This record gives sequence, C-alpha cells and structure tokens, in this order.
Amino acid sequence: MVLAMFEKLELIEKRYDELSQLLAREETVTDYKRLQELSKEKADLEDIVGTYREYKTRGTELAELEALLDSRAEAEMTALIKEEAGKFKQQQEDLLGRLKLALMPKDPNDNRDVIVEIRAGAGGGEAGLFAADLFRMYSRYAQTKGWQVGVIDSSQSEIGGFRELIFEINGKGAFSRFKHERGVHRVQRVPTTEASGRIHTSTATVAVLPEADEIELNISPDDIKMEFFHSSGAGGQNVNKVSTAVRITHLPTGIVASCQDDRSQIRNRMKAMAVLRARLLDLEQRKQSESVDKERRMQVGGGQRAEKIRTYNFPQNRVTDHRIGSSFHNLQQILEGDLDEVIEAVSSREQVEQLEAALA
Repeated sequence: MVLAMFEKLELIEKRYDELSQLLAREETVTDYKRLQELSKEKADLEDIVGTYREYKTRGTELAELEALLDSRAEAEMTALIKEEAGKFKQQQEDLLGRLKLALMPKDPNDNRDVIVEIRAGAGGGEAGLFAADLFRMYSRYAQTKGWQVGVIDSSQSEIGGFRELIFEINGKGAFSRFKHERGVHRVQRVPTTEASGRIHTSTATVAVLPEADEIELNISPDDIKMEFFHSSGAGGQNVNKVSTAVRITHLPTGIVASCQDDRSQIRNRMKAMAVLRARLLDLEQRKQSESVDKERRMQVGGGQRAEKIRTYNFPQNRVTDHRIGSSFHNLQQILEGDLDEVIEAVSSREQVEQLEAALA
C-alpha cells in the first residue's frame, strides 16, 4: 500500500506541474472559464504537493546525514548527527501521516451538527434502560468536547428508560465523531428487575444524521402537514394545557418528525423542521449512493441481537467493537463518556480502508 501511495503522489505532483504550465499559456489566460477551472484544480492540489515535496526534502537531508555517519567522524559529532537524524525521521513520520490523511476522500458531512436517534430494541424494559444509558454516555462525551446537547423528542418506558429518544448535538466536527456510533448496540448485564441474578442481553439502535441547512433543501410549504397537540412529556400543567407539541409530515415521502420537549410551540416547530431536514438530507444522500435499503440496514438493522456493532459486557467489564474485533476493559469509564479511544480505533480502521480504496 505504501508503494501505491507514493505512485499516486508522484502522479499528483506531475499533474500539479502540468497545471502550472497550462496556466502560464496565453490561450489559458484569455479563456476565463478555463482559467478558473485550472486554477481551482491547482489550488486543491497545493497542500498535498507542498507536503509531499517537504517529505522528499527531509528524506534527502536524512540520507546526507546518514552518509556522514559512514565517515570517520569524531564521537561527539556522531552523536550530534544521530540526534539531528532522529529529528528528521520524526518529521518524516509526521509528514507521512498528513499525506495519508490528504489522500483519503473527504466526508462533506464531517463538520456538521448531528441529530441522534436512539430506540430500544430487543429486551423489553431493560432495552429502554440501556437506551437511557447510551444517551447519558453521548451527552457526557459531547460535554467533554464543549458541544451543546438538546433533546428534541422522547418517549419514556414504564420503568424509567426510553422507548425512543431524539436529540441534537451542536458543535464543529460533531458528525465526524458520532457517525461511527451508527448501528445496533448490545448490553449484557443483570437487570435491576432480575431477582435470580441471571444475565440478560438487550439491544438499542442508534442512527446518526447530519443536520441540514435550510438553503440545502427546498421544502415547499405545500409538501408538509403540520399538526399541534398536547405534550405528553415532562413540564407540568402548563405543557399539558397548551398545544405546544408539533408533528410535521412530509407528504411526498411520508417522513414524520415531531418535537414536544420545549414549552414554546415556535421552538418545537423549529426543532421538528431540523429533524425533518436531516432525515430528508439523509434520504437524498442515500439515494445518490444508490443503496437506500442497504444503508438503512447498515445503520440500525432491525434491532435484533445478532446485528450488533458493539457489546457492553458488565460481568467482564468489557466493551467490544465487533467492526474492528477490539475490546476495551474500562466499561464504566466509557459509559461515563470516555469514548475517544473507541472512536479513534474505529476511525483508524476506516481511514486505512478508505486509503486502500483511494489507491486501488
């Protein structure tokens, strides 16, 4: 893969030089559209070519230093040469990492805010409690990043968990971190309601949608049906007496989004529209990739125990991510929001696969 990467970098550098020559030609300068296209292409390659050339320069300097070691240098000079060579090697490693990242295809959604949907799966009431645990874990993680968390809609279960919970996370880069949480999460533990001490297995599904800007989706007012109703959530008598909850149906697709978390009907309407836009954007992007059904199954499946992406095993204090075949023996810390190690491991595997695909 390393050989293929450098072959790709050589082709990119060659194209960059070609663009420089094309932009210097008189016929290009007088053709505004062509000039704009070539200038943009060159600008897109500027960083990666600059990094690659810096990498090659460090390699040349390193080779020159190592050649000095073969001469009969004084012991003190040899130590200085080795120290300097070590610095160049570290710089090369850093530059190589930057080159790998630069070659990977960019996810246009990475810097977006996200809407997360958690639903209890198999396991009855215990699945609802697990859904609540996942919400707490994600909320704590978002707080460590300085991101804002806001509940949009929820449906509580009888014993205190959630049948369904929809919330938003606002912060630059939120989607780049939370997109790896999409799928079925499985928990193995003794429920508080289990008198015999038997371990139960339950699941919850997690869907992560990038938030869409209003200008990205042209939603006609004629295409939506808006309904107002009394909130069934917390909030006291005022919430229940006034129709503050909002349900919006997108008539062409049948997608429904609702919000009842706020006392204000206007804010509930804005949040419901944000959910609707996110779902429509997700639908559109999946259509473009020509795999709508496959993507939906990949994200949440049917909530059955065999569709897991991650298992939280309480008796063994272990969290296992099945996509990468790795286990982490700090379950409680992870549930408290210490997710970086897990996310980084999944992200690193994804980056390797993306780089391989880019070089293929």
